Amino acid sequence: MRALRFLAIAGLLGAAVSSVQAAPVTYQLDPGHTMVLFTWNHFGFSNPTANLSLGSGSLVFDDKQPSKSTVEVTLPLANLDTHVSALDTHLKEPDFFDASKYPTVTFKSTKVQPLGGDKFKVTGDLTVHGVTKSVVLDAKLNKSGVHPMTKAQSIGFDATGSLKRSDFGVGAYVPNVSDEIKIHITTEGSVPKTDAAAAK
Repeated sequence: MRALRFLAIAGLLGAAVSSVQAAPVTYQLDPGHTMVLFTWNHFGFSNPTANLSLGSGSLVFDDKQPSKSTVEVTLPLANLDTHVSALDTHLKEPDFFDASKYPTVTFKSTKVQPLGGDKFKVTGDLTVHGVTKSVVLDAKLNKSGVHPMTKAQSIGFDATGSLKRSDFGVGAYVPNVSDEIKIHITTEGSVPKTDAAAAK
């Protein structure tokens, strides 16, 4: 009888532990290890790249049910960096981003589709220049686990995609300066210390 009772308790404890492990984990994305790169073609001669640094971002990742995962980020145009100061200024002017009127770029996922292995298709609402359009990113989970330096539970992804800037009202100099913009994102994030402590 005691053995049966022990087995029942052990089963309940096991189910509880599994439930905790399967719960979605919320990560705060790290601006110091996030780059949102976009590339365009310039009159056929070159392919410049700019970086939109992360302002804030969060990722909720459900390892057991990845389709329930979500991501949301804000990218301040004040941080736009092409490594050419005159170009930084020009891109923020009204014929491009009009940063004084539309100071941020935002992305909020609407669907995450697991493709098998560490690959996912992430659909979301991208807002640029006051216009919101649905875009699709091909994402790859690089790694998840305890970070060797911070000791925090961490995760990292890369993602790629493309869009037409004219769809967002940023169509200056098309087609000489390409309408198509190629995107490459790399990011990592960790469970905030306060959240990790509260979970113990």
